[in-house]
Amino acid sequence: MKMTDLQIATDNLRGHSICLCRDGVYFTDDGRGISPMMSFLEDKRELCGYSAADVIVGKAAAMLFVKAGIAEVYGEIMSAAARDYLARHGIPCSFGTLTPKIINRRGDGICPMEQAVADIDDFEAGYLALKKKISQLRVSSANSQ
Repeated sequence: MKMTDLQIATDNLRGHSICLCRDGVYFTDDGRGISPMMSFLEDKRELCGYSAADVIVGKAAAMLFVKAGIAEVYGEIMSAAARDYLARHGIPCSFGTLTPKIINRRGDGICPMEQAVADIDDFEAGYLALKKKISQLRVSSANSQ
């Protein structure tokens, strides 16, 4: 029996942060958080119709998947907000673990990317908010070194 693109993406996620597949051809990325999707969008990579498997899918990632035209999504960990956002945009999704929220890397609060898009529904506005947040975090990180 032929595997679906989502099955191929999910099977090849191990050891990577994201795997995208279309027509049986897949590629992976090991960047942290939403950085792979942000890079793909910045590079104007054509991702429409791809299936995506990701380690962590919050609303921020869900917005980027919608913007890119991703066909379906699997998240090892997915927030309820991401699941609901994908559903509202007609993108089938599945997950290993559904969580109320995505926690930051220190484990002491909400992920800053999730905070940046919490009150945004439009994915284009979400994308711009995420770009702005990433710039702010880079400046803050550079200043603290």
